[in-house]
Amino acid sequence: MNITVICIGKLKEKYWTEAVGEYSKRLSRFCTLKIEELKEARLADNASQAEERAVIEEEGRSILRSITKDTYVISLEIKGKQMSSEQLAAKLDSLALEGKSNIAFVIGGSLGLSPAVSERADMKLSFSAMTFPHQMMRVILLEQIYRAFKINRNETYHK
Repeated sequence: MNITVICIGKLKEKYWTEAVGEYSKRLSRFCTLKIEELKEARLADNASQAEERAVIEEEGRSILRSITKDTYVISLEIKGKQMSSEQLAAKLDSLALEGKSNIAFVIGGSLGLSPAVSERADMKLSFSAMTFPHQMMRVILLEQIYRAFKINRNETYHK
C-alpha cells in the first residue's frame, strides 16, 4: 500500500520532525509512506475574509495538483466521520482488499480545506470536534495509521 500524507506547511520544531521521523520509520515495515509538504500561502496580518478565502483556494489548488486520479483521498475535517482506531484499521484493510493501493490523507493549513478539496475527498475523517494544530495532527495521523497496521496484523501495540 502506498500512503501519502499531503499537508500544508513544513514542520519547524524539532520535536515534531522527530516524532514524524519515528512513525515514518515504523510504518516502513507496512507501507510506502510519502509526506508531501506543500507551500503555505501567505496571509497578511489582519487579513480580510476575502483574503482568507483566497488563501484557502490557493492552498486547495496546490493540494488538488498533488492528487492523482487513481488515489483514494481521505481528508481530515472537523465535520468528517469520527472512527475508532479499530474502525480506521478495518477501513484501510477494506481499501486494500478493494485494490485501492494509493491512499492520500490530506491535512489542510491553518485556515482549513477548500470546498474543492473536500468535494474531491472519497472520505472525510474527523479525529475530534476540537481543532488541533496541523503540525500535531500530522503526528497523530501517522500514529493512528501505524496503530491500524498493527491492529490488522494482530500485533501487540494496540490496547
